[in-house]
Amino acid sequence: MAYDTYLADKVREFLAEVPHIDVEEKEMFNVLNFMVNGKTCICVSGENLMLRFDPALQEELSERHGYEKMLMKGKEYKGYCYINPEGFVNRKDFEYYLNLCLDYNKVSKMSKKKVKTKKT
Repeated sequence: MAYDTYLADKVREFLAEVPHIDVEEKEMFNVLNFMVNGKTCICVSGENLMLRFDPALQEELSERHGYEKMLMKGKEYKGYCYINPEGFVNRKDFEYYLNLCLDYNKVSKMSKKKVKTKKT
């Protein structure tokens, strides 16, 4: 399923208003990844937002409307979740989630770059 372009535009417009950040968009696996200052921050996956946030907030976020846990190989992936459209129907909730991701982005670590080796 391709990502929701209307939702992607909403995220794009919100991020364009945030001062002093560098935003890069990467499409991969039918997901649009918004990289902020070189780190995954927010994604649009289908009609859902995919959030990267402080893992210490996992339990608190799991109680919010629209929350869906992210599973990798059958286990919950801490610090990431999906929010379905019911969870960000109003502007206040939408901005809450994006600001949550931006706050964590300031302190999160960049993924290590893979070193490519030449095959002989």
